[in-house]
Amino acid sequence: MSDEKSSKTVTHPPAKKKWFTKISQLLSIEPQSLLDIMEILREAEVRDVIDPDSLSIIEGAIQVTDMQVREVMIPRPQMITVKSNQEPEQYIHNIIESAHSRFPVIGDSPDDIIGILLAKDLLPLALKGNLKKGDVSELLRPATIIPESKRLNQLLKEFKQTRNHMAIVIDEYGGISGLVTIEDILEQIVGEIDDEHDIDDEAMIKQLSNGEYNVKAITPVEEFNDYFTVDFPDHEFDTIGGLALKQFGRLPRRGDTTQFYGFKATVLNADNRTIRLLKIEKV
Repeated sequence: MSDEKSSKTVTHPPAKKKWFTKISQLLSIEPQSLLDIMEILREAEVRDVIDPDSLSIIEGAIQVTDMQVREVMIPRPQMITVKSNQEPEQYIHNIIESAHSRFPVIGDSPDDIIGILLAKDLLPLALKGNLKKGDVSELLRPATIIPESKRLNQLLKEFKQTRNHMAIVIDEYGGISGLVTIEDILEQIVGEIDDEHDIDDEAMIKQLSNGEYNVKAITPVEEFNDYFTVDFPDHEFDTIGGLALKQFGRLPRRGDTTQFYGFKATVLNADNRTIRLLKIEKV
């Protein structure tokens, strides 16, 4: 006779149900504020209920609700724009070099934004060799104008509804103060979104096949000196990004170049606050 107990199948609750059960237990503390919620979530991470990456994303999403556009926008001096009266050869190089997909188009003055140009709209004309001066105005998409004080969570919702990826930011007097993209908002939630120029977290310096080097801006001057057998001064700046920033004399944008101490530095990656990655080559 078979053992009746052994014939029974032992079932286990699905992993997802376990996860919700644990979260429900933690939330039974009845949080009274966002700070309480964050404490509960951090405790959940300590107990392996959620992983560190998930916690980071949740924290970013909560922080976004308190942030305004002015905190993440690309400031006006760093905007790459196209003038409506320019010949194609005057702006096409900047479009290619920037590797961006959308460009504000200005009219008679820098504050006169007449629309947004998508690089992909230029491709058919450029490939056929039919790109002419007046084509830009015919390809424009409407520009979304928002105030600096707009909250990021509200703007993200509008981006999703309208399928726009860029908005022009104005100050209290109606002047253009910058622009913001959907990527700028998402990076506040999930962290920096790497592009094709980013290198792995471990390597500060990566040699390329053509004798050039990708160098993270946070590379310590001492490490750079050891790698290239040079003697850059480190009494004023601790990082290569600091030395490059001094040489530029301003916050550079992607594609800008400068020379210092026998090296040429090209900005491969930068945001509205700092340089992130440089291409270094010996002059």
